[in-house]
Amino acid sequence: MRMWTSIGAVLGLIILAASAVVVADALQLFRTEPAPAPEPERADVVLVEKAARRLTLLRDGRVLATYPVSLGFTPTGHKQREGDGRTPEGRYRVEYKNPASVAHLSLKVSYPEAADRAAAAAGGYEPGGDIMIHGIMNGFGWLGSLHRLTDWTSGCVGVSNAEMDSIYARVDVDTPIEIRP
Repeated sequence: MRMWTSIGAVLGLIILAASAVVVADALQLFRTEPAPAPEPERADVVLVEKAARRLTLLRDGRVLATYPVSLGFTPTGHKQREGDGRTPEGRYRVEYKNPASVAHLSLKVSYPEAADRAAAAAGGYEPGGDIMIHGIMNGFGWLGSLHRLTDWTSGCVGVSNAEMDSIYARVDVDTPIEIRP
């Protein structure tokens, strides 16, 4: 009987510790905003190639880094309306950086632009918004690269938390973003 009590106590402690890690991640208790990378290592263009599931940081035409990505849950085609699960296509820019995002850090993509709003209005629907480049949703950082097994965002570009740390440090507000089919 003592053995089962000991096993129960150990399992209880493991569950408690795991729960604490998930709660800390969800509450962002251990998150710090990455320091900006040195100027020569900062991107002047962010390129997202949807078909290749790839995000590339460029500076003066030189590749700084590439990252595999997950996209919206219906990734084919340009985002047309709120809730369609598509990742937009076109030329945008980084509107702002959010260190306290619902996911591990985020860069706000300037979608919808005027043309996106006009197309949605002509169709009689809302264009949607809140398109980000972001890490894994808070509380699920333990997934790491497993998040790439499926397209899971609502239209955003998802990367692992470690990858997001690197991207966040290398991309400034107003950096152009090109999202290709």
